[in-house]
Amino acid sequence: MKTDIILAGVGGQGILSIATIIGEAATKAGLNLKQAEVHGMSQRGGDVQSNLRLSDQTIYSDLIPRGKADLIIAMEPMEALRYVPFLSKDGTIVTSSKPFINIPNYPDETAICAELDALPNKVVRLDIEEMAKEIKTPKSANVILLGMAAPFLGCLSTEELRSAIGRVFAAKGDAIVQANYTAFDAGLTQAQQ
Repeated sequence: MKTDIILAGVGGQGILSIATIIGEAATKAGLNLKQAEVHGMSQRGGDVQSNLRLSDQTIYSDLIPRGKADLIIAMEPMEALRYVPFLSKDGTIVTSSKPFINIPNYPDETAICAELDALPNKVVRLDIEEMAKEIKTPKSANVILLGMAAPFLGCLSTEELRSAIGRVFAAKGDAIVQANYTAFDAGLTQAQQ
């Protein structure tokens, strides 16, 4: 079994935390893992993208070829669209529905959503920032997104991901672990509806 994932967003949104959680779960599950952080993590607000490849077989490259990604997980809808050429015909996009407007000529939000909706792929989107406020975990929008993506991460179960959250955030204390469990569970519930 193999799952190729593109994680996309802008600096400061928590893309690398998602990668860390998935990586922790994959390592604990005994899967092979390759990760390539391709763009700009040095700047808050800059483009961030990571290729994450999981498999029970040997993985020879850390980069996902065009048309081969099983899943795009994007903290921002325009970033989701940026990586559509890498998505397989049966691939899924899980994204925030609200843009992170960090440039003066950011495209119209309605047009971006229409473009996502016009794709032949399955697209799951939700205003994760608003949901994070509603469930009183304002710093965990990225973990809500991970919960939304969990059903599409073929190599890992939701239980494995949830356990990895506990291990990754353990050093920050029980309150932070519980907040991230709440966020993950909220995203998972939305994905299952």
